[in-house]
Amino acid sequence: MALDRAVLLFAGCVVLISVTLGYFVSPWWFALTAFAGFNMIQSSFTGFCPAAMVFKLLGAKEGCAFR
Repeated sequence: MALDRAVLLFAGCVVLISVTLGYFVSPWWFALTAFAGFNMIQSSFTGFCPAAMVFKLLGAKEGCAFR
């Protein structure tokens, strides 16, 4: 799996899991959704994505967005 797709998959899973936990467990889980959204916005401007760095260390092939 390419790095770009791994990051998008991870971000989507974090958002869906945190929304589910926020609805069923505690509204404080919505903070994780906000953090994921903020991280996606800042990475679109700066090109720095911590998740991309971790996936790169785990051996994901480079994609076109996170080089």
